Amino acid sequence: MDVIREQARLTLLLGVRSPAVAIAFREAPPAGVPRVAAMAPAGCAYWRLAAEGRTFYTEAADHLGCPVGAHTHGIDLPPDASAGLQSLLTMMIDLQYLKQEEIPSIPRRPGRFGVAVYAPLDRMPCEPDVVLVYGHARQMMLLVEAAASAGVAGEGPAMGRPTCAVLPAAIASGRTAASFGCVGNRVYTGAADDEATFALPGSRLGLILDRLEVIVSANRSLEQFHRERLQPPR
Repeated sequence: MDVIREQARLTLLLGVRSPAVAIAFREAPPAGVPRVAAMAPAGCAYWRLAAEGRTFYTEAADHLGCPVGAHTHGIDLPPDASAGLQSLLTMMIDLQYLKQEEIPSIPRRPGRFGVAVYAPLDRMPCEPDVVLVYGHARQMMLLVEAAASAGVAGEGPAMGRPTCAVLPAAIASGRTAASFGCVGNRVYTGAADDEATFALPGSRLGLILDRLEVIVSANRSLEQFHRERLQPPR
């Protein structure tokens, strides 16, 4: 995959404000990639570091600051972190933010966690498992249409909390996953109020972008058609 070309295509077609974030789960980090300097309070905080231009990897211990995020990443929690997860879930349930019966349905990445590699898409040193795009409603519209045209659109509605659940959802299904985000994600990533998250399976990125070129061109023509219909008859 030519990651520099794919990022350029995304930027040209969508006009995204920040680079797409590529994430890969591997047994060991690629040569020359450093481990993140310090543990973040949540796994999605690493998305922000990557969007700012950094390339790094994390180990399981770097994800224990957020028990929910560790769960979605497929990290087996030590006893103290498991207690922290239960405490956090209990608080969410007490706030009526989450229902007990929803907990088993939270997506979780299967398999052993080795390392997670993060980078801006155009600097990713290995094939990404998932690519995250932040965008406003119009940009999300175009991505959804492109994914549907490519036959890899997610089958469910847009996801909400936790935002990091889009990672296992996209990887496991091989389809896109959209999320309106959660308040924690917005705090840790700095996402704007008008932005949502779109997760693209890395293996389908080229296919989706090929269709995105067609969809963007079609929308330009259709927009002109619809605007002309608004004009009063002469």
